[in-house]
Order: sequence, then C-alpha cells, then structure tokens
Amino acid sequence: MEIKINNFTVGKNHQLFFILGPCVIESEKHTLFMAEEITRIAIDLQIPFIFKASFDKANRSSIHSFRGVGIKKGMKILQKVREKFKVPILTDIHEPDQAKVVAEVVDVIQIPAFLSRQTNLIKAASETGKIINVKKGQFLAPWDMKNVVEKCRESGAENIMLTERGATFGYNNLVSDMRSIPIMQKFNVPVIFDATHSLQLPSGNGKETGGMREYVPHLAKAAIAAGADGIFMEVHHDPNNALSDAATQWPLDKLYDLLSELKLIASVVR
Repeated sequence: MEIKINNFTVGKNHQLFFILGPCVIESEKHTLFMAEEITRIAIDLQIPFIFKASFDKANRSSIHSFRGVGIKKGMKILQKVREKFKVPILTDIHEPDQAKVVAEVVDVIQIPAFLSRQTNLIKAASETGKIINVKKGQFLAPWDMKNVVEKCRESGAENIMLTERGATFGYNNLVSDMRSIPIMQKFNVPVIFDATHSLQLPSGNGKETGGMREYVPHLAKAAIAAGADGIFMEVHHDPNNALSDAATQWPLDKLYDLLSELKLIASVVR
C-alpha cells in the first residue's frame, strides 16, 4: 500500500521516511523549538518526516510522572507547529472520545502499543478518515496484527501503518525481532520501526522506565536493512532531563549525523 502524506508518499519503492519529535509536549516554547530544529535538519538532508509529540502520556510508570499539557492546550500547540513549519503532525490518543478532537489538527492518529487491541479506540480513530498508525503491542506476535489491520479497515480506515517497537522479553526488557517488518508488510501496509521505544527497559528504574539509548543507531540500521518503510525516533535537546522517556530519546545535537547515515543505508537497501 502507498499512502500520501503532504508532499511525499510512503510505502514500498518510496523513500524512507521518518517520524521525529519529543516524547511529550513539555511546553509550547520547547515544542516549537524542537519542530524548528528538526525541520531545518530534514530540509537540509532532503528527507520526508512527520513531527510527533504527545499531549498526554497515559501509561506512565508512576502516578507522579509528568503526563503532558492535556488535549486542549496540546492541540493548540500542534496546530501552531503545523501552520508555522508546514509539516505533517502525528499524536496518539488513549480514549475514543479524543479521536474527533485530534483529527481536526493532525494528519496521523497513533494508537499506543498498550492499546493496540482496544477495539473501541481503533474504531473511533478509523472513523475519522485520518491515517492510522498502530504500534504493535509488546505482548503481540507480528502475525497477530492482521486482526488489528482488519479492525481498522472494517471501521473505515483506508490508510493504515503499523509500527514495530519491540516485544516483551522477560521482566523489564524488550527484544526486537526484525522478522516483524516483512511479516507485517504482508498485510499490505507500510511498516515503521520505532528505534527509541524498542530500547526501553519498562519500569526498569523502579518508578520510571529505563533504556539503552546507545543502541538506537544499531537497531535503526538493522530495521532499514530488513526493509522498514519508516523510522520512528523520539528526539530531545537534553534527553537526560526530558520529562518523559529520558533514557531513550535521541539527542538533538546527534540527529543530523545519524539521519545522514540512515539515509545513505536506505539509498542502497531501497
């Protein structure tokens, strides 16, 4: 399947694309700063990308963890990003009644991995007519995602993407099975690899999730070699002090070099 997003197309035989941005909307100032910097890098490297940021992180390890700015303020901020930088926008939803509100602003509605089997949520997102990106649950086999794709299609979604983000491997650990990419592509959908969440150590630090950021380049390269249509990476200018997913977000000052390398690999593989 091919999907048109703004001025580029994703899918087989098309250029590798990226989903990039901070894990959560920390503030309007920070989100606009990150969008400006990432857009500048993307234009310079001539790579297509979708800007990503969450207005709410509903599945935090601790009830005391920062969740975001909320849907009302979050949509206003993402609308400003869209208007100022002319980039497509992705954000995730956690409840069915959020779908219509989010659809007024974003190009892609994302279903979080933990909620990838929630029929009412998938149905509500699919009924908006927006592009749907479903993250494969850590608890699901790649072939199980065929049922998820069918839920989306039978609920009205025409443009569907799936994202591999690792599978539960014992306690507090994930492992990436690159077979997932070609397996899920058999469902006639573009498949993305999440190079940052795949390296989480869920609740590995007690009240917060740990991670192994240093291996982001390795997994991203492997996914491209396996045929991924897109790469998802959360990016932050100061990852260690990020308000969410501090252990895995990729540093902004290292983004240009990594994207350059990934683009080169993709030019050979694709």
